[in-house]
Amino acid sequence: MDSDELPIGRRVAQWRVQRRWTQQMLADRLGKSKSWVDKVERGARSLDRFSVIRDVAEVLRVDASVLVGGDARPSSASVAVEGVDGVRAALARYPIHRGGPGSRPVLPVGELGRRVEHAWLAYEHADYPQLVRMLPDLLGDAQRAHGVDAGDEVVNLLVRVYRLTALVLVKLGEPDLAWLAADRAMAAAVGDPQREAGAAIPLGQALRAAGRGRLAMAATIAAAHRIAPPVPHDGPPEELSLCGTLLVEAALAAAVCADPHSVGELIDQATEIAERVGEGRDQHHGTSFGPTAVELARVAAAVELGDGGEAVAWHERAIGRSGWGQLPVEHRAAHLIDAARAYLQVGDLLRAGRALVDAERAAPAEIRCRPVARTVIADVVRGGPAPADVARLAILVGLTR
Repeated sequence: MDSDELPIGRRVAQWRVQRRWTQQMLADRLGKSKSWVDKVERGARSLDRFSVIRDVAEVLRVDASVLVGGDARPSSASVAVEGVDGVRAALARYPIHRGGPGSRPVLPVGELGRRVEHAWLAYEHADYPQLVRMLPDLLGDAQRAHGVDAGDEVVNLLVRVYRLTALVLVKLGEPDLAWLAADRAMAAAVGDPQREAGAAIPLGQALRAAGRGRLAMAATIAAAHRIAPPVPHDGPPEELSLCGTLLVEAALAAAVCADPHSVGELIDQATEIAERVGEGRDQHHGTSFGPTAVELARVAAAVELGDGGEAVAWHERAIGRSGWGQLPVEHRAAHLIDAARAYLQVGDLLRAGRALVDAERAAPAEIRCRPVARTVIADVVRGGPAPADVARLAILVGLTR
């Protein structure tokens, strides 16, 4: 068995033997009985509190992360944050001077399309460090392609790259830079209602993350109205998905503004559209709109409004739906962080911790790279003795050593 997969009690035994101590010697140093040490090492007694793990680690003269196991290296958030500088530099470069010595060649449209699809898959799987490394070149490639070919296919790809850039920057706690990328997407999308609607989604997220809730509401509602079919709920599924997603974003913005009336109206409108669309993913526009996605939005809105009880109820209903497993990993893991916040609001630290652990298992970078996740983990740890699996998360994000 790989050492990373060993139970914590076995690791304690390994380090005790390495120190050439008997169980009694370790027990004496810990102020425990020999029986307590024996049960821990055999797994008959679990080390489920970080304070105890830390005490054992100090006596064994090892870092607590060594006993907790798993990937206890420094958080990959630092990798992502370092990569953000490259994205910032790419956004600061304007495609004014094209060609010249040392310049990258213009990619064929088909190759550019494949790279954009690969980047979107990285986002959907919440591989933010890899995506941030990809984006500087991808932004330059899309801009260069647009400089020599302003056809619809290239414009669509350029808009998608800007949208993707904005979405991941929101995740990484860079709302102002995300706003810039979303604004570029809106500018490139002008003249095509569907492209404009797609670009308005990350624009709403960026504005909301920047604390501009009213602006986010105005932008997303206006975009939803532009894409809405003449006959309510009677349009192509991809247009309805865009419209519904924009209404969800508007509802979340309303929650930031502490406007429960608007939240209710907008979510109800989105629900009607979702029932028409059904479960599934809009591959063309990159949305995962449907009944389950709307219920997850209800959780996020309720948490923002401080109604943890309602949020928990909607969460427990949503994860039982058939559509839950159809959502991208990124969406599910992000929701579990919202669920952890909901459980914190009702004082259920155990379930809050479990939600965080489940999120990290599904998408490690969602926990390790997002500032909001770090905040929620800190709140759980501060709430009382942290279970071992939550303690491991605290170590991974650098909250404890």
